[in-house]
This record gives sequence, C-alpha cells and structure tokens, in this order.
Amino acid sequence: MVTWRETSAESDAAVAMLTEYFANRAQTFPGGPSGYQTKFPVASDFEPPRGVFLIVEGDNLEGEPADVGCGGIRSIAPGDDGSVRLEVKHLWLEPHTRGLGYGRLLIQELERRAVGFGADELVLDTNDSLEAAAGLYRSSGFESVPAYNDNPNATTWYRKRL
Repeated sequence: MVTWRETSAESDAAVAMLTEYFANRAQTFPGGPSGYQTKFPVASDFEPPRGVFLIVEGDNLEGEPADVGCGGIRSIAPGDDGSVRLEVKHLWLEPHTRGLGYGRLLIQELERRAVGFGADELVLDTNDSLEAAAGLYRSSGFESVPAYNDNPNATTWYRKRL
C-alpha cells in the first residue's frame, strides 16, 4: 500500500529522500557525476497554495512501512497563453519500488493537488537517460513541448493540460 505525507521540502524526511535521489542521479547521469548539477528545492516554493511536497510512504525491502520516495509541484510563470502552470519536481522512488505503480499514483496525486491549486497545466523536465520516467509521463498524458526553462540536467520537457 502506498500513501502520501505532505511535508516541507526542507524537512528531515525530504532532505533524506532528496539526498538519495541526487546521489543516484549523479551516479547514473550520462557523462558521470561531474555532469550532474544538484539543486535542492526552495521550501517556500512547495508550500500551499504555491505548491506541495510529498513523501511517498510504502514498504522497505523488509516489507515494513517506510519512506520510499518523494515528489512535489510548484507554481511557475504562466504559459504564453496565460495558463496557470505548476511544475512537477523531484519525482523519485527507491529502486525496489519501481514497477509497482507508485510513480503513476504519485503523478495522479500531484495532478489532483495541482487542480486544487487552480492549475491549467502541469509541466516537467527530465533527462533522456530516464527512459522509464519518460514512459510514465507519456502514458500519463504528458506531451513533449519546447524547453520552458534552462535546467542544465534536462533534455526533454513535457506538458499536460488539466
């Protein structure tokens, strides 16, 4: 079973998950760790009504309840058409939970919350090396769009109209 816990992006649980996420990305990033740029989130960007940061609660490798991932949404500049946009950030799950549907459930929960904040669309960026993540985004209704930011780690940008 998977559940969510809303927290500050600077809470101990969030920092632990993000540290694990960034370390994993640096090790698997194309070109090696020196090519990946780590940037911890600004907590105020992920506080309602501007956004939210969630800890994914599931089971650890021993089958006991544990924090197993994270993800958040934050308000960003309106789209060219004036649409209210929220950006998905730091979506990460521990490797042993991948393929269990937690990622899809987390995206759906973030989308539900974005609608509650009045968003017209969700956007996100990713790297082509994260093939499973790109598949999840596309199968969740996201479509490729031109770059909307200058994230040096990103190679692909997506949008989903809500």
